[in-house]
Amino acid sequence: MIKIDRVIIVEGIYDKNKLSRFVDAPIITTDGFGIFKDKERRKLLAKLAETKGLVVLTDSDSAGFLIRNFIGSAVDKKYIVNAYVPEISGKEKRKTKPSKEGILGVEGMTEEVITKALADAGVLGEKCENHADDIKKIDLYSLGLSGGKDSAEKRKKLLAFYGLPSRMPVNQMVEILNCITTKKELENAVKSL
Repeated sequence: MIKIDRVIIVEGIYDKNKLSRFVDAPIITTDGFGIFKDKERRKLLAKLAETKGLVVLTDSDSAGFLIRNFIGSAVDKKYIVNAYVPEISGKEKRKTKPSKEGILGVEGMTEEVITKALADAGVLGEKCENHADDIKKIDLYSLGLSGGKDSAEKRKKLLAFYGLPSRMPVNQMVEILNCITTKKELENAVKSL
């Protein structure tokens, strides 16, 4: 796995799935143009930018640049590093026809091409293993934040405490909490609520 200390922003779930295979970093999707209407997601990106920094890795088509520029206007640019994949003609395996512009998106790139894009952006870290002190889903369960009575309400309170969107899924919550707090601080926050 390649370790990156910043949060990576991609357009969609297929991009996230691709990167998750070989990159150890929190990966957040914009849901394409959904970012334009989603104030909570923009607020989340701003918070993550200030605490961890962002790597924006969108497709190299006009839509990708529109999303990239929008993020650049919604988040202070000093917290953003842009990584660019090359324009390669083709179509993704899951699609029946090429995109409007006929070029591959992030999901269609090889691991080597994406790794080079991240290296060129200067964010490539060292190869790593899992960290024992990271917050995991089991920790949320142990703290009563998932899988138990009133866990959804407890989660909402905790998300509000951290200024995070109230509808954040548990898996994404784990990623974000690892960016903004420690396991010990999380335990203390839950006790205080």
